[in-house]
Amino acid sequence: MISQYKIELNKAVDLKIYFMKIKIELYGASKDFSPENIIELDLKSNSHIKDLRNELIKFIDKRHNGNKNFHQIVKSSAFCSEDNNIVHDDYLISKEQKIAIIPPIAGG
Repeated sequence: MISQYKIELNKAVDLKIYFMKIKIELYGASKDFSPENIIELDLKSNSHIKDLRNELIKFIDKRHNGNKNFHQIVKSSAFCSEDNNIVHDDYLISKEQKIAIIPPIAGG
C-alpha cells in the first residue's frame, strides 16, 4: 500500500535549524588563525567534531584565502572537550561549549 505513504510536495514544510555558538581555543600553530587566540563559530545543533573541522576550513578559506598550511593544521590536529578529554571526529557536540584545537608538535 504505497499510497499510504504519499507525501504532498505542495505543502510548505516548516523546518527549523538550530545553531550553537562554539568557542574554539587556539593552541600552538593554530594561534595564527586569529589574533584573539579564540574563534567563535556557529555550528548546527548536534554536530560532530568532523563538522567543526569543516567549519574551520571554511573560516580559513574566508579569512586566510584558503591557506593550505592552515588547512593541514586543522586536518592533523586533535580536539579537546571542555572536560579536558581528547575527542575524535565522531564526538557529538550537543551544547554550546569551548573546544580546544591541539595541533601536532614538530610535524606530527
